[in-house]
Amino acid sequence: MPIEPSTKRAVSFVDGQNLFRHAKDAFGHHHPNYDPVKLALAVCRLQGWVHKEVRFYTGVPDPKHDRRWHAYWTRRLMAMRRAGITVTHRRLNYRRETISPVGGSDRDIFVPREKGIDLRIGLDVVRMARNGDLDVAVIFSQDQDLAEVAAEVRDIAQSSNRWLKVACAYPAGASATSHRGINGTDWIQLNRSLYESCLDPTDYRPANW
Repeated sequence: MPIEPSTKRAVSFVDGQNLFRHAKDAFGHHHPNYDPVKLALAVCRLQGWVHKEVRFYTGVPDPKHDRRWHAYWTRRLMAMRRAGITVTHRRLNYRRETISPVGGSDRDIFVPREKGIDLRIGLDVVRMARNGDLDVAVIFSQDQDLAEVAAEVRDIAQSSNRWLKVACAYPAGASATSHRGINGTDWIQLNRSLYESCLDPTDYRPANW
C-alpha cells in the first residue's frame, strides 16, 4: 500500500464554462463571478490540503458572434493571468442550426460548441500526476468525460506505488440541474454560502452589457 503523505499538494483545474453553468442553475448567478483562487483555497482549507496552483480553462466566443462575451473573457483572462493563474482558452466553434418557431418562419442560428477543453484538462491532470507535481487533483467540473482521467490517475498511483487522489468540486443546491460529481472521484459539494464567499468583487462585463 502506498504511504499517504502528511502534506498533500493540491492543484485545482477549473472548467470555467462548466462551473459557470452549474453555479447559474444552483444559485442564480448570471455571469461567472466566482474567484477561482478563492474557491481553490476554500476547498483546500476544508480538506486540509496545501494549495499549490490554479489552472483555468475556457472557451471564448468569436467577436463576430458574441461581442459582449468576447470582451468579457478578454478582460477576465487578462486579470487571471496577472493573478498568477495558468490560463488555457480555446476559440468556440459554431454550428449552424435551423429553428422553426410556432407561428413563425424558419431561421438559422449559430450554436456555440466548446471543443478540446475537457481533453486539455485531462492531459494536464495526467501529466502532472505522472510527473509528481501534485498529490491531489481538484477538478471544478461535472463533465463525466473526465471520469476516464480519474481512472488513469488511479493506474498511475498503482503502477508507481504512490498516493494520489482526484476530487470533484461542484455547486450543490436545491435548484441544481445535476447532483453528481465526476464518477470515480471524491465529491466535494459547494453550497451557496461557500460559493458566495468566493466571489470576485470586480465586474468584468462591458458597460453596454
